[in-house]
Amino acid sequence: MVHVHARAVVKPQFREAYLKILEELVPLVRQERGCLQYLPCADWEEGDASQGYPVTMVETWESREDLEAHLQGPNIAQFRRRIAGMREEGSTCLVMRPLIP
Repeated sequence: MVHVHARAVVKPQFREAYLKILEELVPLVRQERGCLQYLPCADWEEGDASQGYPVTMVETWESREDLEAHLQGPNIAQFRRRIAGMREEGSTCLVMRPLIP
């Protein structure tokens, strides 16, 4: 099993458009092979909106191969094209494995 926390900060002026794109993406990704969880999350406490809107994707995949297929697949390719320029620099991504099954 593979867990992913991918965090990006959306530029304030693109918040609504970014969320709409996510609403379209999520059901497609959840149908991909090996996807156990694909959940966009916001910080519990929202900060200053003028500083951007942090979004963390919380994902669980059956295997590293399933995650790699997702990252190379058409859904993510289209997502990347559609959100070009909407996020601040400095996104982070943690790819993790369970220590205790």
